[in-house]
Amino acid sequence: MRRAPPALIETIRIRNGAAPLWYLHLRRLALSCKALGIPLPGELPTPEGGPDRVYRLEVGMRGVQVSERLVGSTTPVRLMISGVAHHSYAYKTTDRAQFDRSLDAARAAGMDDALLLTPGGFVAEAAIYSVLWWEDGKLCAPAFDLGVLPGVGRARLTELVGQVEERHSNLIEIQGLPLFLVNSVRGIVKVMTLDGDSVPDSRETDALAARFWP
Repeated sequence: MRRAPPALIETIRIRNGAAPLWYLHLRRLALSCKALGIPLPGELPTPEGGPDRVYRLEVGMRGVQVSERLVGSTTPVRLMISGVAHHSYAYKTTDRAQFDRSLDAARAAGMDDALLLTPGGFVAEAAIYSVLWWEDGKLCAPAFDLGVLPGVGRARLTELVGQVEERHSNLIEIQGLPLFLVNSVRGIVKVMTLDGDSVPDSRETDALAARFWP
C-alpha cells in the first residue's frame, strides 16, 4: 500500500490585522500540492483581523486544519551547530523530525536554535529559520539544490534585493561574515552567536529588516 504524503504546512503572520505575505504562502502551497499530489483546497479565506499572531494551515489528503499561536521572540538568536545532518526538505511538511531533534538539543544546551549542515558539511538551514549572510556586498544563502526549504521569508528578501546569491558554503567559509535568519512569521532576526563565537552586525541587515514587511 502506498503511503500517503505528509501534510503541508503554511505558517502565516497576521500583523496589524492583515497577512502581508499571504500571496507568497499561496504560491508555495499551490506548487507543493501539485508536486506531492495533495489536492489544493478550493477556497482558502485570507487570514485577517484580530491581534498579531500566527495562523497555521495544515493541508493534507484529508483536507485542511487551522490553528493559531503566538508569534514568539524576535530577539537576536544564539545559534549552535546541530549534530543532526540535514536531509532534503524541499517542501514544508509535517515530516520535521530532523528539525525537531535539532531544536530540542539547542534548547537543552541553552541555545535558541541550531544550524543544520548537509552530510557533505555545507550550511543548510536552521530548525525554524532560513539562514543568509552578506559576502562582498552580496546577499547570499544556501543553494536550493542542497535541499533547503524555499522559505517564504527568503522569497520576500528576493523581492526586495532582486537576487540572492546561491552558495555551497561550509562553516569556515561563513566564519566572520554578517549572518542573519529569516522566516515568514518573525521576519529578519539577527544572530548573536554561532557556536559561542560572536557574529558581526551589519547595516545592510538593519536596512533590509526595515523594509521586510509590506
